[in-house]
Amino acid sequence: MAYPQPLKKTGVPREVLKWLQSLDLSLSTKNIRRDFSNGYLVAEIFSWYYPEDFPKHSYDNGTSLPTKLSNWSQIERFLLKQNIMLPKDVIDGTIHCKPGAAELLIQDIYSLLTNRRVRSLGDDEVDFTDRCYQENLPMVARSTASKAIKNNLRLSEVIAEPSIHANRRKIEAIIFAHVRRRQAERAEDPKRFNVKPTLGELAVRLPPPEQGWKEPSSSRRSAKMSPAPSTSNAIVQFKEINVRQTDKPSVLSNIDMPSQIKGF
Repeated sequence: MAYPQPLKKTGVPREVLKWLQSLDLSLSTKNIRRDFSNGYLVAEIFSWYYPEDFPKHSYDNGTSLPTKLSNWSQIERFLLKQNIMLPKDVIDGTIHCKPGAAELLIQDIYSLLTNRRVRSLGDDEVDFTDRCYQENLPMVARSTASKAIKNNLRLSEVIAEPSIHANRRKIEAIIFAHVRRRQAERAEDPKRFNVKPTLGELAVRLPPPEQGWKEPSSSRRSAKMSPAPSTSNAIVQFKEINVRQTDKPSVLSNIDMPSQIKGF
């Protein structure tokens, strides 16, 4: 069964695309995620504004992960020297071809180099996942938890960051977002998931009273008028009680011990 695919949007404003075309880059940007992932075009863009610090022969236009990491390490060293800040998560997302990362990186570079404000095409929050694509699919075609991990965790990320704890945190974040999305789907369409109402939802809830209980004004006035009894001047009286006690030796003498033992 075939489902209609959503229209592909670059997510790059028109003025940014015109600016890229005016730079006369050596490579035409057909696929922004793929073309900007190795950092070669990024270095070429900066070389137009900083020609002495960005020699083109220092960068390789390759697609392997070591080539990408080498190019971006040189770019980050230059940015640190020039006190230019680019978000680290955006750079990592661009390297690993995450959705929306390269588009956001180009907009940030455009704002830094031209000192112009970018008017973005989309108002959605960029989270570098396939969330927008999954929302356009029918519910039966949306990914499961394992498929979400496969779609949002690239193999290059695992190779670049071999730490087990770091990858575990990424997987937990993906699963948490998937579960939260599923909960939202169940809340939107409870009949599809056969969600039954709870006893609290079925119970009849009475509206709260408009005004709470108030003490009558007469009783409050009388309480104010009558002073409270003072405990400091109170007199405590004690009564002596006489208790008659029997003489223990006389009681023991009246008991015949041998007879009591025999009777027992």
